[in-house]
Amino acid sequence: MIGALITPLLFWLMIGGGIGRSFQMGGAPTALNGQPHDINFMEYFFPGILVLIVFFTAIFSTISVIEDRREGFLQGVLVAPVSRLTVAGGKIAGGALLAVAQGAIFLLLAPFAHIALSLPGVLLTLVALTLVAIALTGLGFVIAWQMDSTQGFHAIMNVFLIPLWILSGAAFPASGAQAWLRPVMLVNPVAYGVSAVRQALYVNVPGHPGTETTTLPVALAITAAFAVVMTILSSIVVQRRTASHG
Repeated sequence: MIGALITPLLFWLMIGGGIGRSFQMGGAPTALNGQPHDINFMEYFFPGILVLIVFFTAIFSTISVIEDRREGFLQGVLVAPVSRLTVAGGKIAGGALLAVAQGAIFLLLAPFAHIALSLPGVLLTLVALTLVAIALTGLGFVIAWQMDSTQGFHAIMNVFLIPLWILSGAAFPASGAQAWLRPVMLVNPVAYGVSAVRQALYVNVPGHPGTETTTLPVALAITAAFAVVMTILSSIVVQRRTASHG
């Protein structure tokens, strides 16, 4: 829990403090309550850090799948008279619940990023974080289930999972990226989760900082679809590994 919270907090403070003055939003000028709003990097980066907390928690919770297999606990679970969706869903639900709880703690720091919290905004942000948590925990589960070593899992995380977060609009907007990166960011499902969280934080504000590539309902719908697909894939990989060892 400390690692999942402190690391993103340090990212937010050090990276935000380091490049804050050189950060400029691409695209149209932003507005807040109908007035010009000069968004700083700490404010822009805050939703991305919320998703990063979920990301780290998903990694920490799903890497235990490899350890459970090594210790023999997983074999005991697989012979239990329960469906494979239950096995995968239980692991995903546990990891997602922990991730959202940790994200909710970090959400209390929003005023330090000049983001005014409101009850509708907090509730909608938690909904968005829940969808992101289910999707990322499911993705981590799919990868971890097929790995036999934690070293291999960390290698996959470095070359695949971390770039998903970096190219999600968490650290820089697509409007300011190189032309060849924009299509990659557009098809990145994590980008819609970050967009949903960012827009949810300003749901009760007339106009919000940032130029998002899609609306909040679309971002939530795509993130929900991502979560459903990852849950189904988790059930499938459990079934396949069980069949191969049965």
